Amino acid sequence: MQRIGVLTSGGDSPGMNAAIRAVVRKAIYHGMEVIGIKRGFNGFIEGDMEPMHLGSVADIVHRGGTILHTARSEAFKTPEGRARAWENVDRFGLQGLVVIGGDGSFQGAGLFHREYGLPVVGIPGTIDNDIAGTDFSIGFDTAVNTAVDAINRIRDTATSHERTFIVEVMGRDTGFIAIASGLAGGAESILIPEQPFSLDDICDKLCRGYRRGKLHSIIVVAEGAASGLEIGKQIKERTGFDTKVTILGHLQRGGTPTAFDRILASRLGARAVELLMAGRTSKVVGLVAGEVVESDLHRVIGEKKKVDLNLYRLASILAI
Repeated sequence: MQRIGVLTSGGDSPGMNAAIRAVVRKAIYHGMEVIGIKRGFNGFIEGDMEPMHLGSVADIVHRGGTILHTARSEAFKTPEGRARAWENVDRFGLQGLVVIGGDGSFQGAGLFHREYGLPVVGIPGTIDNDIAGTDFSIGFDTAVNTAVDAINRIRDTATSHERTFIVEVMGRDTGFIAIASGLAGGAESILIPEQPFSLDDICDKLCRGYRRGKLHSIIVVAEGAASGLEIGKQIKERTGFDTKVTILGHLQRGGTPTAFDRILASRLGARAVELLMAGRTSKVVGLVAGEVVESDLHRVIGEKKKVDLNLYRLASILAI
């Protein structure tokens, strides 16, 4: 294998640049050429691609976002769009492809591999951490640390003004960020899509805390579990407590990646190149129990990763 492509697709996540850097430099180290594909599968279709060199990835390991840019591509979901992408595979002489992204990105890569046979390897890059076959996806650790930092700051204000704060974090379908940031931030309650909750129970818990002298509380809500604004409104109406809502939103996506995410991205990026060199295709690289592993791409796409409810229960116990 002499020439491979690399792209980032879907939502950006801190550490994507470190993964790009690892792919490019690992490939060049082994005498291969790398073509950077801009704006995800849209760039693949449009031929928005250019050679990458050692200098192309200099001074990016610490930067959030992705230098290749990213986008969601409706066109790639069509046979016509994928056919145009295949024309660019031939035009640029690509013999393999590394896709950095989440579930939707992997679905596109898997479909393209089935139709055209181009060797592909996926690298999980999503703050949601909802990709099977890996304990951690690139960007999750940074997003959690960003949320925890926000919770720490909000708690200072909550304490000073004796308020209840609702902190809404990302997690449209899963509660990974909510559980991790809620546990680390000492939240009194955590609401996630995977678990039903009772506002009566939450309000009772707040009232019990108030009676024993607790004058402030933090409740972390995953966006897929409920609206933070609505939860705040309901709690204020039921308890009379001064209740404020903070929605972190896209703040969680940006910022400098943590050391953990930089190292994870570097390891996964290098392993992706090794798999292509070895002829092992239609794979996803991941980290399980501290070791870099590979999983079948189509199995990963078809499997739903579950949150660790033991952590969820632990957070509830510690918040009594």
